[in-house]
Amino acid sequence: MNRPVFLITGASSGIGAETARQAAEAGYRVALIARSKDKLAALEQELGGCGHALVVACDVTSAVQQQTMVEKVLARFERIDVVLANAGMGGSPGGFSAADPAVWRDMILTNIYGVGLTLRYTLEALKASRGHLLLTGSAAGRVTIPGSMYSATKWAVSAIGYGVREELRGSGVRVTLIEPGMVDTPFFEKRPKQALEPADVARAVLYAVAQPRHVDVNEILLRPTPPAEE
Repeated sequence: MNRPVFLITGASSGIGAETARQAAEAGYRVALIARSKDKLAALEQELGGCGHALVVACDVTSAVQQQTMVEKVLARFERIDVVLANAGMGGSPGGFSAADPAVWRDMILTNIYGVGLTLRYTLEALKASRGHLLLTGSAAGRVTIPGSMYSATKWAVSAIGYGVREELRGSGVRVTLIEPGMVDTPFFEKRPKQALEPADVARAVLYAVAQPRHVDVNEILLRPTPPAEE
């Protein structure tokens, strides 16, 4: 029961679910966090049931729910060693001139405020374990995409990562930004022609976590390989 604990927000599908699978295979107990417990039930059983995985329903835009979520994880597992702040949502078409402002609001609250709340309520546990914090950014947070509020939110995630790394300097907690390009997940209505698989991104997460204590992988930017020229 002393096995380390890996907490993942946005764990119900895509990158989050695949990271949970790879973390469990690597020997972690896994806290699966998403808005709906029903979507996580099958994954919980796949990972070995209640002794190996914990499902907590949580809307990451709620401070009360995030605080309660962390309390539940600590009550069950008594520690948190790795946190992947992964919950996020995409934007709406139309650019800054014609997009739906309601979608902007939900996206900003989820992608920025929600990440901030995850940090706010997990950092004390990570300091206690001298653990590892990872944030799911995006290649879209490294380039300028015309009219993209989504890209702006991922630029903000990059800034949060840089800022929390400096805040935690000397604490023993490592901080890694994971910045994938296009990934074939339910995030997209149509499958991108060139895309990473969720497992590719999960391997990057586990690579960073598996490094020796004296190695701090600050950022991993990964994109699908361009097609070979004919």
